[in-house]
Amino acid sequence: MARHRGDADSPTAVDFSRQIAQVRTRTLETVGPWLARAGALWRRYAAPVTATFTGIGWALLVVGIVGWFVADRLDWVELAVIASACLLLLAIAALFMIGTTRLEVGTVVEPPRVTVGEALTGELSARNLAKTPLVSARLEFPIGTGGVSFDLPALMPGKSHSELFVVPTERRGVIPVGPVSSVRGDPLGIFRRELNWTEQREVFVHPKIAALEPMGAGLIRDLEGNSSQNVSMSDLAFHALREYVPGDDLRHVHWRSSARHGQLLVRQFLDTRRSHLSVVVDSNPSAYLSEEDYETAISAGASLLVRALRDGYDVTFCSGGAAMSKATGRSALDVCSRAVPEAMSIVDVAGHAAQIAPDTSVVVLVTGPSAEYVALQRSASHFGVETGRAALRVDSTKEPALRTSGDLPVMTIAALDQLALVLKWGLG
Repeated sequence: MARHRGDADSPTAVDFSRQIAQVRTRTLETVGPWLARAGALWRRYAAPVTATFTGIGWALLVVGIVGWFVADRLDWVELAVIASACLLLLAIAALFMIGTTRLEVGTVVEPPRVTVGEALTGELSARNLAKTPLVSARLEFPIGTGGVSFDLPALMPGKSHSELFVVPTERRGVIPVGPVSSVRGDPLGIFRRELNWTEQREVFVHPKIAALEPMGAGLIRDLEGNSSQNVSMSDLAFHALREYVPGDDLRHVHWRSSARHGQLLVRQFLDTRRSHLSVVVDSNPSAYLSEEDYETAISAGASLLVRALRDGYDVTFCSGGAAMSKATGRSALDVCSRAVPEAMSIVDVAGHAAQIAPDTSVVVLVTGPSAEYVALQRSASHFGVETGRAALRVDSTKEPALRTSGDLPVMTIAALDQLALVLKWGLG
């Protein structure tokens, strides 16, 4: 087919496309640096100013500019007066933003870990580091979903001011504290400037703990660990001698006894391990009658952890996404504070606990009345057959009880103060 002169691949079309590309390149080379400088100037000078505008400020600015333009075009005197008033109000409010805020802010919140019901006390201090007086400013200190705020008095350069505050704790959890920010603005709320002066920290509100008697897990503590009845060929607790069989490690041959009996005898050991308690708390809200029952379950689990730590056990805690193995006293309660209700199966949570703590010697499953017994058995099956197992139900409508049918004893409590009693039945 013959090609026409106006085809896209004709010499004229190719030349025209090349010219367009050259013009585009030259335009970008010329305008690009200018746009970059304009953007840098905007970020350095204009952006900090526009960031101080509140919704009221933007409304006044739009009404003032648009109203003035329309009034000038239509000779509308009333609209011109309104626009002038808006712009004048903006100018007067802007006077409150003149000057810089330089503060040295310090916070003290004690103690960093409390139990539910205890109060947090703190002190907030601020010192004016600027060379000009600080006329007025507000310090806002967020604490959890609430917080405290203080209106600073006029501070001369180098002067400081401090305030004391008390925050009650009503629920278990992790409370984010800070950052402290200074708020500067005008009385009408047209402008607002916030500056952060501190970092955010965390305060742990631990669950309530029940006093429990020492736990009898049937294992004897010693410096190397707790002896079990499992025969092993490589451990620390010597048990007996037996005849040598092919494949035994020659390092375990007891040569003196072998010479006396005329045959090779090898040492046989008992497996040793340190007692390890794993507590799995069902995080599924549907397993409990109320949110308070879940809190009781967390407190029961935390009480078991604290008692086990005092008895020299290793401990592991799992509830939903909150998990920690080989925890210390402080970290064990910290992870209890982080636990929140999550729609996760207790079978899956127990499986995760078995993965991070394969040496568990005793496991306690804590749940509510809605969890099926079969689910508890499946949860316990993640752990070895030698692991001691027990389940604890929290049901605020029932009396303390112990169900021993099957291979998994199930204890029931209605309140935390009943835990010590049912443990005597179930783990004694």
